[in-house]
Amino acid sequence: MACKKTHTAIDVIVKDLPIGQEGSGRHRCASCAYEIGYENGLVKAENINLESILDSLEDSQKGARRHRSPHAAYSLGYYNGVIESYK
Repeated sequence: MACKKTHTAIDVIVKDLPIGQEGSGRHRCASCAYEIGYENGLVKAENINLESILDSLEDSQKGARRHRSPHAAYSLGYYNGVIESYK
């Protein structure tokens, strides 16, 4: 199923991430991956099954997030969530 969420603000963040066409992240929504990573970073989650997370994402070929690496998006989201958790 294709992602139908409006990710206007997050699409701006993920548009500069590397292109990623590999593995379970192929054609998955990078903006959703960022959101999940951010939420996990806020709570500093330590037991993460990234493969499972990526497999659960909806497909997306829309706009700025087209072909962006959900691996990189998740990682950036996690990092930004950790930084935010200290504020």
